[in-house]
Amino acid sequence: MGRWPGGTQERLQEAAIELFTERGYERTTVAEIATRAGLTERTFYNHFADKREVLFPGQDVFVAGIREAVTAAPPEQSPLDAVLAAFTAGSDWFDRHREAALRRRQFLDAHADLRERERAKAAALGEAIADALHARGLPDPAATLTAAVCVAAHQLAAARWLADPEQGTFGHHLRAGFEDLRRTARTW
Repeated sequence: MGRWPGGTQERLQEAAIELFTERGYERTTVAEIATRAGLTERTFYNHFADKREVLFPGQDVFVAGIREAVTAAPPEQSPLDAVLAAFTAGSDWFDRHREAALRRRQFLDAHADLRERERAKAAALGEAIADALHARGLPDPAATLTAAVCVAAHQLAAARWLADPEQGTFGHHLRAGFEDLRRTARTW
């Protein structure tokens, strides 16, 4: 098992991406992913609900961490700054997984059902941010609107990060995206 860095989820994700690349997403089964990772199909289902979820590892942990960080941000910090700080706190994880993110993006772009799942994940992130902003005392519609634009800024930063030929950090692209957001808001 020396070829598998990281834990079980990483093994399953890497095996899935290898098989999706070799055989195609549609023609790859959960059993094949588990076998490639040297695990059982039951182990796969202990970590992921279905094969689509293997492309969204750790999403629940990520969302919970963002919610917690925004809720715990200093009261004097603006809502945008609280969300940006939460996003950038873990952005080095993305930098360490850039190659997997690039391959994952190719599958998402090629499959409508995966893009739909990605939109559902983005909606869950937006709800978590709005909940955290409510907990900080920001009323609606400001909390919901702020959460929505922050998720959009995160998605734009991710797209820019993946397309960056200089391979700048995800944190750099997040900060630039939020600065774009602030500049744009001043023109409204």
